[in-house]
Amino acid sequence: MARSNTRPTSRDVAHAAGVSQAAVSLVLGDKWRGRVSETTAERVREAARELGYRPNLAARNLRLGHTRTVLLVVPALTTEFFAGVYTGAARIAARHGFGVVLYPSPEGIGPARDPFASAQAALDGVIASSMAADALTAIRGDQLPLVMLDSDPTGSLGAATVNLDITDGIRQVTDHLLGLGHRRILHLAADVPSWTFDIRARELAARIAAVPGTEIRTARAPISIDGARTATETALATPGPRPTAIVCDDDKLAAGAYKALRRLGLRIPDDISVTGLDDLALATAIDPELTTVRLDAETFGERGMQALLAVLDGREPESGDIPVELVVRGSTAPPHTAG
Repeated sequence: MARSNTRPTSRDVAHAAGVSQAAVSLVLGDKWRGRVSETTAERVREAARELGYRPNLAARNLRLGHTRTVLLVVPALTTEFFAGVYTGAARIAARHGFGVVLYPSPEGIGPARDPFASAQAALDGVIASSMAADALTAIRGDQLPLVMLDSDPTGSLGAATVNLDITDGIRQVTDHLLGLGHRRILHLAADVPSWTFDIRARELAARIAAVPGTEIRTARAPISIDGARTATETALATPGPRPTAIVCDDDKLAAGAYKALRRLGLRIPDDISVTGLDDLALATAIDPELTTVRLDAETFGERGMQALLAVLDGREPESGDIPVELVVRGSTAPPHTAG
């Protein structure tokens, strides 16, 4: 069903017909023969009629290659990581004659002003991080071919989703710490409403709960070094046995945890182990160097652009999450009282 207060989109048609946005593009662009069945094509046409859907002609012209420009919408968070995403996306785009415009949501998350309102520029499609998804409505990016990064594949706004295997990254972190003998874990969680951070919390809790005699506590912090320092100090001041390891959602949070631990006179990893996630340059700038999960930002960007090109061509994008790798450095060691 189309939302009553907005013009129906190809996504609404896809939902009503029970098909992908790519299939809608093929049928309404009259390129479906040999790719989708006659029955499916008729179902799409019927859904479009019922919803009163009319293709956006400007967007259609773009898909024919008139501007060959893609918008990459990212949060203004962990910008080093998203710089890598941009580099990868732009590399693939250039090979196909496309340009990529990077648009960081001004507040990191939440609505954003249309960067093209004054120029009345048009776009072929959009690649967007789930952390900046709220910006899409404001810039009408959800009415163009859309690929979501770091997004729940079952409830994604986009015609395709591309994800890093964050679940496996958390598994690797947890197995590493449990293998060292850690049983009391503090999760320093990013205080950002996003699928990728929900996945981290869920997987960590499940892996820890599966081992008898373990305990996990959660402290939430904004993705900033000062926010993480404050949250860590508060968590460690709570009565009860001190955690022997801190699992951080992000390397920047880990750097904040380092500052808190130093202020409290605790040594890393002798008194407490710390892990991060991202493998930013920061991970080897702090001392001891940080055990963290390496995320390949450039491959992430490449796969996002390849997925969008597939959607524009009416092809199925490559499936499967992008592998990640635990990098063990000096911030983790067995606790004093293993077992």
